[in-house]
Amino acid sequence: MDRAALVEAARESIAKGSKSFAAASTLFAPAVRERAWLLYAWCRRCDDLVDGQDHGHDRVVVSDARERVAQVRAMSEAALRGEETGDPAFDALGVVAAETRLPARYVHDLIDGFQLDADDWMPRSEDDLYRYCYHVAGAVGCMMAIVMGVPPEDEATLDRACDLGLAFQLANIARDIEEDDRVARCYLPVEWLVEMDMPPGQHMKPPFRDRLVVLARRLATRAARHEASARVGAKALSFRSAWAVLAAAGIYGDIARTVAARGRHAWDHRVTTGKAAKLAWIARAAVQAARRGAIADVPRDPGLWTRGR
Repeated sequence: MDRAALVEAARESIAKGSKSFAAASTLFAPAVRERAWLLYAWCRRCDDLVDGQDHGHDRVVVSDARERVAQVRAMSEAALRGEETGDPAFDALGVVAAETRLPARYVHDLIDGFQLDADDWMPRSEDDLYRYCYHVAGAVGCMMAIVMGVPPEDEATLDRACDLGLAFQLANIARDIEEDDRVARCYLPVEWLVEMDMPPGQHMKPPFRDRLVVLARRLATRAARHEASARVGAKALSFRSAWAVLAAAGIYGDIARTVAARGRHAWDHRVTTGKAAKLAWIARAAVQAARRGAIADVPRDPGLWTRGR
């Protein structure tokens, strides 16, 4: 497939896999939008292969997760070498990596996150939780920033981009506690469960619902702190990239806020951000992006978890 065909396949993937990201991506300048789609297609394909799902939906328990991760790693490394893989999503990675000087470390970091899931890993501490969030989402934030034109050497701005990925993943974990439990996964740290006197693996039982609400709201609070930090990084971006990032921050931030607001009913139905709310955030983010020069150069909170170098 030539580049145009890869871009079209990636556009179809994002339209099916993430309406929120699809909406935000329309705000990018055309060249950035195409590269964002190409990167998304690879991320989505890796996730689907490892988790046995279709564009993030209908996940099932797989029995060969480690073999799937090995396949993802091998095909990704081939794509980074500029080789054709025969899979449009992996070929898309090769294109975007070549066009943006994307460091291979972030590709490897994301795949290491898939490896954690394949190994049935579960966080014991809050630091473990953040380390997982970095591997599966913070690294993607760094890659997206590079796609938007941030130099790979600009570690300070990449830290802010990582913060946005962390905020997204913390929101996802809060929203998907019940879905994860159905496939025998739990991303709530064991230390948190012990603190709330909830036996690991029993957290979805009705007697523990009020305690679970406390932890979901804790995740939402952590997500809000990282979202606020990420917003400072928008100052380093072009208007259209800042517009897209700030819209995505608001749209995804609403997921965490809604989970927290619903309390015991947070998992009755999957939390989503409706079309009207998306449009409202897109309009609000345009104003925020236009005024990004006025964003105070507040130092990043040293209390926030920080990725390794």
